[in-house]
Amino acid sequence: MVLADISLGEVFLSVLWFCGLFLWIALALMIFSDLFSDYELSGWWKAAWTIFIIALPLVGVLIYLIGRGESMRKRQLARAQQNEKAFESFVRTAANSPADDIAKLHELKEKGVIDEAEFTRLKAKVAG
Repeated sequence: MVLADISLGEVFLSVLWFCGLFLWIALALMIFSDLFSDYELSGWWKAAWTIFIIALPLVGVLIYLIGRGESMRKRQLARAQQNEKAFESFVRTAANSPADDIAKLHELKEKGVIDEAEFTRLKAKVAG
């Protein structure tokens, strides 16, 4: 029983078209994300680019990448650096928790570096 009379070449061509469709969708989403996060462009330019990319899909995407690819890369790099700074700030904040500081003070008190009164004063300062 034959389900379909399709040659290997037709299957290959169908897979190629399918991959091309997903490639275009990924590029279009990346371009729309960049386009709408660009604060330098006015709303009219954003609308014009959107219509151009939707009306002429392949040509619109290629022209956008050729014309605005460098600024797109710069914006993406700036966003990555901003995210990295935010992450480093979060890590620094999380690493200096009051519980860690109190544990260090307790360790210093156990070693005899600070006395009980100083431990209590510093503990209140860290906790407060």
